[in-house]
Amino acid sequence: MDRRIVAVATELGNVRAQLEARGFLVVDLDGTDLKQVDAVVVSGASDNLTGIQNVETQAPVIDAAGRSAAEVAEDVAERIELR
Repeated sequence: MDRRIVAVATELGNVRAQLEARGFLVVDLDGTDLKQVDAVVVSGASDNLTGIQNVETQAPVIDAAGRSAAEVAEDVAERIELR
């Protein structure tokens, strides 16, 4: 099975570590072709969803604001499973 690709905002290093520990391939949100990812994780503090909203993608966008890295990683895993 191919590794699932998750684009993560740069400032979310703790979320990146959790996702990598679960076997996801994590890439930086900035400069990534969102059409190629399975999920996107943003931080509520620096949401620039304008760029995301202008891209056609089937990937779920998950807001990490106010949540632990483990909660976000679990949400990513669940949302990707449902796709």
